[in-house]
Amino acid sequence: MSGHSKWANIKHHKGIVDAKKSIVFTKLAREITVGARQGGSGDPAFNSRLRLAIDRAKQANMPVDNIERAIKKGTGGGDDGANLEEVTYEGYGPGGAAIMVYALTDNRNRTASEIRSAFTKGGGNLGDAGSVAWLFETKAVVYVEGIGTEKAEEMALAVIDAGADDFNTEGGGLEITGPPAALDAMQQTVQQHGVTAASASVTMIPKTVTALDTSLATQTLRLLDRLEDLDDINQVYTNADFPDEVLESMSQDS
Repeated sequence: MSGHSKWANIKHHKGIVDAKKSIVFTKLAREITVGARQGGSGDPAFNSRLRLAIDRAKQANMPVDNIERAIKKGTGGGDDGANLEEVTYEGYGPGGAAIMVYALTDNRNRTASEIRSAFTKGGGNLGDAGSVAWLFETKAVVYVEGIGTEKAEEMALAVIDAGADDFNTEGGGLEITGPPAALDAMQQTVQQHGVTAASASVTMIPKTVTALDTSLATQTLRLLDRLEDLDDINQVYTNADFPDEVLESMSQDS
């Protein structure tokens, strides 16, 4: 499993712990609101983007009342959701690793200023639109933890039949990737094998990775954390390949 994938899975666990912070609930609520608005329905059964946002909120133990309020905002039950827009920023971290930042904001100027400051303080630099986007591709990713190799391989063959295009069984789990449209089928196939996925999302996967030494990897992870701590930031992706010891240290800290 690549350093990028390991970091993504560590982020999943870290996010559940950090969900005790109200700021995480605020970010999740925004994601649900925009998902409900742009997906054209407040019913997750007919709105895949909303369903994914709700799944993330439930994994973080977000109260049901909060989820329902966020859906109402997105479907016209409040004014807050109407002011939110999605903005993408691109840049480089220490050592030249590419970084993609997705924000949900009601004030572009404020968000751009905060992101630029985070890059500068973190030893990176904010780039122009299109500067690193070409290094990534949009993929559906389903990750299953703690299953044996035999079970993982059995499930992998089944999800390939369901539309997935790749899988990885390293690290004691099963990571399945495929086109975004195949996400629901991939999840259902996993469930049919009596397993609950640890995470399922549409994400950005790097086409190539940038290997970093311990020092640059630590600096890059601090920059990523700095970006993710900003109120308006929804998702952060990188093509950095982190040394195992740095990721293990991050996992212990979380």
